[in-house]
Amino acid sequence: MLKKIILSGMRPTGKLHIGNALGALSNWISLQDEPGTLCYYMVADWHALTTDYKDPSATEKNIEDMVLDWIAQGLDPEKSIIFRQSWISEHADLALILSMITPLAWLFRNPSYKEQMSELKEKEIATHGFLGYPVLQAADILLYRATHVPVGEDQLPHLELTREIARRFNHIYGKNILLEPAAILSPSPRVAGLDGRKMSKSYENCIYISENESAIKKKINSMFTDPTRIKATDRGHPDPCPENPTGCAVFATHKLYTSQAPTLNARANACREGQLSCSQCKNELFLSVNNALAPMREKRESLAAKKGRVSEVLRAGTQKAKVMANSTYGSVRDALHFAV
Repeated sequence: MLKKIILSGMRPTGKLHIGNALGALSNWISLQDEPGTLCYYMVADWHALTTDYKDPSATEKNIEDMVLDWIAQGLDPEKSIIFRQSWISEHADLALILSMITPLAWLFRNPSYKEQMSELKEKEIATHGFLGYPVLQAADILLYRATHVPVGEDQLPHLELTREIARRFNHIYGKNILLEPAAILSPSPRVAGLDGRKMSKSYENCIYISENESAIKKKINSMFTDPTRIKATDRGHPDPCPENPTGCAVFATHKLYTSQAPTLNARANACREGQLSCSQCKNELFLSVNNALAPMREKRESLAAKKGRVSEVLRAGTQKAKVMANSTYGSVRDALHFAV
């Protein structure tokens, strides 16, 4: 018997970086292996239009790249239902119905709305679709009667809005059709980018999980290190030359790939005492990262060689997902006294 139904998704913006892999994707993979759990993982292509509606020409390639990365990382189409949002019409249909009952004030108070309006000034996103994307997000979740949604703390307001919309629908129509989902707080480590800022495609500071050895090595060699360090040449070649791992993107990334505290502490001490050079530290990080990514890269290359494999996975998953979506949407129409 099912204990949990999970729904989560990603906008198709192309290849995934190690921040995606260590954050949301690793949580998804853990959830698919929990007994009594059914996982729906969605390619959120409608959501991609909220900010990139002017040029969606890269969408198909981005979907291909993203799903290849999902499967290469360990998401299993035999264990999870992997589907494409726009191939299931009930997403847009339910979003339209929910938009009829959602007060504007709820949308304007969405914390991400003002933040993204400020951050994405170069894009024209003062649109109905961007303001109302939380309603589409609610439809995504509610269609599958999800009991739980994996989120970070910053996403809790979004999930609470979904719960409010479900409560309002059930109250207005007097039927408990839409299930209020609970949050699964997923620890998402902050992954430092090459420049020390948070790893993000928009900052162009990413290490992608599909990159080859030479590309990974080149990027790690360019990584931001201790900004206050004093080079040996600045001190008349003293020996040792102390450095500080705090604030160093290289050391921050070592933390993510070193599970043993003694090893990590020894690295920090060696850095502080000048016994470990930045170039040596970067080379050791390259070995750790490349060893972790090599099996995924090999699996991805094998999958990519099978033309049509991603489409096959998405079509099979969409067919399965549509059964639940159609059932929920039928119940919604019944509550509205609309004939099917």
